[in-house]
Amino acid sequence: MTETPDPETLAQRVQDGELRLHELDDEVDAVTAAAARRRLLADETEADLTTVADYAFDAEQATETAVENLIGGAQVPMGMVGPIQINDGDDDGAVSGDKYLPLATTEGALLASVNRGCAAMRNDGGATARVLQNAMTRAPVFRVADVGEAAEVAAWVRENFDVLAETAESTTSHGELTSATPHVVGDSVFVRFAYDTKDAMGMNMATIATQEAADHIETETPAELVALSGNLCSDKKPAAVNAVNGRGRTVSADVTLSRETVADVLKTTPDAIAEANTRKNLVGSAKAGSLGFNAHAANTIAAAFLATGQDIAQVVEGSNAITTVDVRDGGDTLYASLSIASLEVGTVGGGTKLPTQAESLDVVGVRGGGDPAGSNADALAEVITTAALGGELSLLGALASSHLASAHEELGR
Repeated sequence: MTETPDPETLAQRVQDGELRLHELDDEVDAVTAAAARRRLLADETEADLTTVADYAFDAEQATETAVENLIGGAQVPMGMVGPIQINDGDDDGAVSGDKYLPLATTEGALLASVNRGCAAMRNDGGATARVLQNAMTRAPVFRVADVGEAAEVAAWVRENFDVLAETAESTTSHGELTSATPHVVGDSVFVRFAYDTKDAMGMNMATIATQEAADHIETETPAELVALSGNLCSDKKPAAVNAVNGRGRTVSADVTLSRETVADVLKTTPDAIAEANTRKNLVGSAKAGSLGFNAHAANTIAAAFLATGQDIAQVVEGSNAITTVDVRDGGDTLYASLSIASLEVGTVGGGTKLPTQAESLDVVGVRGGGDPAGSNADALAEVITTAALGGELSLLGALASSHLASAHEELGR
């Protein structure tokens, strides 16, 4: 029986040029390979990686599904917000009642702020939330000879949606193609495919399905595929197409608060919050040319993504959100809403399989596939959006009452 090389020997072989970092996984198990890389880093940088080495997930699984050149794990403090009262007694939402949401962050005061907003919403019966659309997109770009051929390809795509749907869906047992929209720019033709990906975030599903559909377009038309992603998708970049048409889940949440709740919990008035929202989130964002007209929705979204195993970079699209505030009933009530155009979440696949993230999904009650399919991811989207609305209310209240700096002095540390 051959002995497993020790990490120090393996690290030396990499330093000597006998092995590449990624080839360690072919030589030994994932735990030993990670230890060898830490040894290499310690030798070359004098860093102490004792804490990085202290992780709870399965190294083999992580290497196969989540990361290359594994060295260990990154720990981010995790707290909880809630209960988040959402769609209470309303069967039309994907989730109903009181929910807790784990948030992972290094920003002091964030969870306290979100919790304060959630307390205000609970005080007046909770919030309402709805997933309005599920459309994960992938948009390949094709080359054609001229505008005439471009028009021909675009027409073929529009006339043969059923054929493209059958072709794309042959690659998946869950995904459903819901639209394929051609866009012509000179001798380039983009086709923005949109899929209902059920409980998966669905980026891999959409990519594989779109490759099959793109191959069929090449066979049936003069188009030649240049890139499977032509950036009209648009993934992990600020983009107006996502703000307008949505990507992943499009979600809205709203709440009506009494003047008394605004005064007691948020320490201000409905009129002051409404003015702060108009001048900051609407006018200020417009002047800045922002795609997000909100206070800090990305804060809650990023923390929820870290905690529940989502693709962290997609917080870019998640910040495509608009906060609205209106004073009603002669000043006696405050209406507030948060609409997120492109919230890309899933409860199966990717990072959701890692143990810490799976436990966080268990807290929300949405781990794995839902019944019906897609209901768990819809529920997670509604909970995250409602929590983010709480964060919006709390920050607007802090600004309106001039308490923002003192809160960060106390809790920001």
